[in-house]
Amino acid sequence: MHSLILNNGYEVITCGIASAFFAQVVKFFVFTIRNKKINFKIFTTTGGMPSSHSAGVMALTTSVGIIGGYNSLIFAVALGYALIVMYDAAGLRRAAGKTAACLNKMMEDFYKHDLQSAGGKLKELLGHTPLEVFFGAVFGILFAYGFHNLLLK
Repeated sequence: MHSLILNNGYEVITCGIASAFFAQVVKFFVFTIRNKKINFKIFTTTGGMPSSHSAGVMALTTSVGIIGGYNSLIFAVALGYALIVMYDAAGLRRAAGKTAACLNKMMEDFYKHDLQSAGGKLKELLGHTPLEVFFGAVFGILFAYGFHNLLLK
């Protein structure tokens, strides 16, 4: 079974998706420990520690490097893709979340706490702090090495 996905594109895509999934699991436990309450919505939300987007793209990129070599053209493309995704997670999406929080406050004040008449509350937790992105990236890199070594056995 392992030989079907070892050292090919299936390993790369499986590793990337699995890393993002397990980062969401870690995020759930981090949230539960920090807030002392269980919230299963964490599994389907963006934002939080660690960044599952960063974990996924860095696991994918690292897998490409392991299989194709770190000096390959495809590794350079994957790394460029990963850097754009991580920059977006910490930059643009984080700014959009802050804008949503500001708009929600304005709408609460304007509609006297009846946001449903305005179409509902905007989602505020969209992006990540640079630290969340960093730990997501580290998680993805470590996950890729562990996943590859697991497949070798």
